[in-house]
Amino acid sequence: MTPTPRQVRAFLDAAETAVLVEVTRTQGSTPREAGTWMVVTATGLLGTIGGGQLEFRAIDRARAMIMEGMPADVIDLPLGPEIGQCCGGRVEISLQTIDAPIAQDLRARAEADYALRPHVYIFGAGHVGKALAQALMPLPYRTLLVDNRAAEIQGAPEGVEARHVPVAEALVREAPEGSAFVILTHDHGLDFLIAKEALERTDTAYVGMIGSKTKRATFRSWLVDMGVAPGLAEGLVMPIGGRDVNDKRPEVIAALTAAEVVRAIARYRGGADG
Repeated sequence: MTPTPRQVRAFLDAAETAVLVEVTRTQGSTPREAGTWMVVTATGLLGTIGGGQLEFRAIDRARAMIMEGMPADVIDLPLGPEIGQCCGGRVEISLQTIDAPIAQDLRARAEADYALRPHVYIFGAGHVGKALAQALMPLPYRTLLVDNRAAEIQGAPEGVEARHVPVAEALVREAPEGSAFVILTHDHGLDFLIAKEALERTDTAYVGMIGSKTKRATFRSWLVDMGVAPGLAEGLVMPIGGRDVNDKRPEVIAALTAAEVVRAIARYRGGADG
């Protein structure tokens, strides 16, 4: 999980003594890239540098530093038979006991990372919307759960960024380039308005709407009635999550849709970078 600024602040505020564990140099195949970091305390962890024996050894060394009062250390480790991790590369890791300047830098880095994350807007805080927000929460996105019903927004999962907005289409217009939009409100008319607004943009990573073939046909007819070419609907993913798993439980739809969104954002960002 990539920590959010709020998680970083809360973890550091609660920690009596903590060690910043950061990948500073890599060579060959490695679990994570240089710049990846985690924070270790005597009993807790925030973030990950890739798991496996590499991370286990780093955590063990960090906790030894805490016990011994060491300010800093370095691990330079080949990832081979020696540690039972077959990546085959080599990793250098710095370990620093966190003081006030390091803590301030970590908070700033977390804020900067969060600002650059792709945005995922989930319109509709019903059962599927809440399950999808929960599924996306650990991923490196800024996920916003949006609804015009105050009661539904108040019931959003803890930690989810929830928005109670009267005009959802305005939020679509304000969204940054490369955003993903998942539309599953309680009202077909509202679904259509949001979908039209999102599809008329040319810089989205994903626009998906919950529904069936009948709803897609209704949406195309609605576009014609609105004076819009029905071809606009070609960019719409419907049903969300695909057709190969026939399971309508909210958690299953959420898992399938989350995977779909992840792939779409990766494709978009790859194309944008290329």
